[in-house]
Amino acid sequence: MPTGRLSGNITQDWEPVVLRRTKPKASDLKSAKAVNQALRSGAAVETVRKSAAGTNKHSAPARKLDETTEPAAVERVAAEVRAAIQTARVAKGWSQAELAKRINERAQVVQEYESGKAAPAQAVLAKMERALEVKLRGKGVGAPLQAAGGK
Repeated sequence: MPTGRLSGNITQDWEPVVLRRTKPKASDLKSAKAVNQALRSGAAVETVRKSAAGTNKHSAPARKLDETTEPAAVERVAAEVRAAIQTARVAKGWSQAELAKRINERAQVVQEYESGKAAPAQAVLAKMERALEVKLRGKGVGAPLQAAGGK
């Protein structure tokens, strides 16, 4: 009889191990393969079409604009300001890109101000005033800064 670390009767005390499949994911159940397999096996398959699936239409607006507290239209750059910016820029011989570089803005910003598409920001108008040396805010738009502001 062999002698070793274990002495006495050796018994097996194993519990049965049950292996189970993981539940299929919802996306796997919706695949064409899974639907066809369910149809072949005779299982009930329900198809539901969503009312606005794949469209950009909504049945009800998510948020209504309250006209009493919020303006419906955004203020744009006035025509006289647009003309003053363009006239002063051309008088200095600068392109839109060069003016943008001098005021640390993108060329698109200058383009939007000159075309009237931008909502006027006081900080940008102040930078343009300093660079172009022309008044762009308040009364006397288009006048030179020294004569208009008395600086």
